[in-house]
Amino acid sequence: MAIYHCSIKVISRGKGKSAVAAAAYRAGEKITNDYEIGVYGRMRERFLEEHHHGTYTSLLLTGKLWKHLADIDTACHERMDFLISAMAKREGVTEDLKAANQMEWVGRMNNIRNRAEEIILHDLVYTL
Repeated sequence: MAIYHCSIKVISRGKGKSAVAAAAYRAGEKITNDYEIGVYGRMRERFLEEHHHGTYTSLLLTGKLWKHLADIDTACHERMDFLISAMAKREGVTEDLKAANQMEWVGRMNNIRNRAEEIILHDLVYTL
């Protein structure tokens, strides 16, 4: 008669760490991050971890997560710059307006930036 032994360890999430990263750490594997990730990359990471955990785990374990997040972050910043300049040009928000009426210019640029960020979040960060 065979006697089997089962050992179970509870792997909890540390502060700011995923359960997968904690498991990899305990298993002695090293998960590296060679990329600089900004705010949009972090938002994407949180979205994947909370709403598409299978995709997040797959990217993490294959070592493609950090590159994916860096690519998303770069794409978001590039699209943001393009959208802000295009919207400002289309709406007539120029340096002349800035010189004539600073408060009006600031208000309109904030409005443009917020609309551009909503587009970025909807199109790039919170979609698969």
